[in-house]
Amino acid sequence: MIKEVIVVEGKDDTIAIKRAVEAETIETGGSAIGEAVLKRVELAMERRGVIIFTDPDHAGERIRKIVSARVPGCKHAFLAQEEALYKGDIGVENATPDAIRRALANVRTEYAEATEPTVPLITWEHLIDAGLIVHSDAARRRLLMGNLLGIGYANGKQFYKRCTMFRISLDEFVNALRTMEETIE
Repeated sequence: MIKEVIVVEGKDDTIAIKRAVEAETIETGGSAIGEAVLKRVELAMERRGVIIFTDPDHAGERIRKIVSARVPGCKHAFLAQEEALYKGDIGVENATPDAIRRALANVRTEYAEATEPTVPLITWEHLIDAGLIVHSDAARRRLLMGNLLGIGYANGKQFYKRCTMFRISLDEFVNALRTMEETIE
């Protein structure tokens, strides 16, 4: 049983989650999240904690940002796009139970930016040196690194924010970079 309540987009996502693990969910009903849903998420956060587990697409990221902004301190689970793809449709509901369990086993906790880091964090220079921004193949490299780090795909600015928000250590980053470089050679 997962202690936290998992925030998903819809009923099909809830069904997929329950096929994989024993958990309770809150469905946002899509990207037009109502006040009542946000209040339920706030209550769940106070009582049990929350894991945001949305689709690895633009709408899912929008929902993730809305919930995260309203309810700070959430945990985040990410699926790689290829794990959530079925006949051109991307969604948590398309993922296998194993992929869902892996994503939930690798949740990331967001930290307030004011929190003093205990490990060296990623800088813009690290992203540039790694070819994750200002590089002809930056988008593909961010996709691979996001999957390796368990933070999902994001544009350069969002990738940097996620590295900071989830306190990705320099060691984690370097190890993931090394693995990525070995796979693309």
